[in-house]
Amino acid sequence: MKKRIVSMLLSAVLLTATGCSNPESSKRSPEESSQITAVVQPAEPAKLVNKMTANELARVEKHGLTLLDEPEAQTKPETDQTAHTVGIEFMTLTPEMMKEQLVDLKKRLSEEDYRKAEEEIRPIMESAKPYRLAAFFLVDGKRCTDYVPYSDEKYDGGAFTFSNIVFDPDTNESKREEFSFESMEKYLEWIRQHYTELGYSADWAERAAKRVEIASEALRTGNYETLAEGTVNAADQSLYDLEMSEKKSDYRDVWEYDRAAVGAIKESVDEISIYDDELETVFLVHVTLPPHYDPAKTYPVFFLTDGVWRFGNVPDLRRCMENGEAADVLLVTLGLGYQYDGTDLSFRYQTLVRSRYALLDFITDNLMPYLSEQYPIDFANSTLFGHSDGGVFAHTALCKSDQYTNQPFGKYIIGSPAFWGLYYGYPDLDADAYEKDYGCFDRNDTLQKQVFLCGGKLEDPDYADSYNGHPTTLEGLAALNERLTAHGTAVTYQLYDSHHYQYIPDMLTEYLKTTYPPAN
Repeated sequence: MKKRIVSMLLSAVLLTATGCSNPESSKRSPEESSQITAVVQPAEPAKLVNKMTANELARVEKHGLTLLDEPEAQTKPETDQTAHTVGIEFMTLTPEMMKEQLVDLKKRLSEEDYRKAEEEIRPIMESAKPYRLAAFFLVDGKRCTDYVPYSDEKYDGGAFTFSNIVFDPDTNESKREEFSFESMEKYLEWIRQHYTELGYSADWAERAAKRVEIASEALRTGNYETLAEGTVNAADQSLYDLEMSEKKSDYRDVWEYDRAAVGAIKESVDEISIYDDELETVFLVHVTLPPHYDPAKTYPVFFLTDGVWRFGNVPDLRRCMENGEAADVLLVTLGLGYQYDGTDLSFRYQTLVRSRYALLDFITDNLMPYLSEQYPIDFANSTLFGHSDGGVFAHTALCKSDQYTNQPFGKYIIGSPAFWGLYYGYPDLDADAYEKDYGCFDRNDTLQKQVFLCGGKLEDPDYADSYNGHPTTLEGLAALNERLTAHGTAVTYQLYDSHHYQYIPDMLTEYLKTTYPPAN
């Protein structure tokens, strides 16, 4: 994860990666004392209530599998164009907001750094004049995330100084840094050098510098559109130029799967592009029909997050049905649209952890109801699986499920949950709620769900640098098992002779065979 400067008065936070990688199968032997338990529940034929907006419904596209198609031609962004569009969202900082900012900085900074920050902020806070901040710059539709010289008076192109709070996810620490430049030209040179030293391409660094130059000129001349407060969603990854090389428009080539195996089941796969207003993200859903699919029957859904990797497991899972080793189920994987890099760990962390409440809304009230209108689904017997950051999400989905009218899943797999990623210090992580299982046992005596907890016996050292004094992956998993068991929840707990992710393919196959056995 690369360090990037962020505005002191507007605390833009970095996206922090937690671990999940290419799931190559490895040999493992489960704990002898713990086995996956099959639980068969009666079918639930009722449909879910679809709460998609008109905009979301209008943007749904359902078609055959296009993953095997060649990626669209890549286009190199132009940096020397003469016509640009600039949008600026301003924010008026009240004394109360700046007081909150100081409280937050006091927690994050050393005493010396906090004193310097306070010297800068307090005069503004105590002034009778409201402080108007240019909070977000959009240049040709992309966010300018570097500092743009700005004050109540227009910047004249001369010398300027600014300070920033720099967060280093490797140490989980923040520090204040001060920067001074004698001119805009010197600042732009520094931006290019800064990103080049971090490993970004020369083209990428040039684009970053160009956005600052364009935004600064727009401020000086007034040639920009004023955006209403709340227009820019900082979590919308489509607004960022995140790539270290030329920005790509199609990421089919990062999906990990066996091309021949997927080609063999291609005609059984539906591909659905579905947009969510709240997350401002296009998701890609692959629905794989079972070998003997009959629309007059109902089928459980085996729902897998991280489609960029998990869709690669689908051919083996479907083969179990073909061979009569498992009953027919609908295999559903949730990934990101091809315009996103689904292997980007920062994006995964943003989507599955920091935005987990919004993602749960999307799956529960948008996606699964939409799928229920397309396919005959047995919700009570359906399973939701998440691993690592996805395990954090699956735990959230389990413990908050009672707060929804829609009940799309009766079973949950929580694999190697990276609960330690909830302690990176961002206000929206809500670690306190996780520690209390989101209040589910304050509202209920037990959870009427089936839960499978799993992990790799060898995985704790894999992310030893990320724990920062908090429970390790396996410690967090064991503690969750104790809490769920103490409240009478139906839990199966199993560890594999594996590191963080290698056990997943065999585990999924074993779970499918045991939880959805073939009819006699």
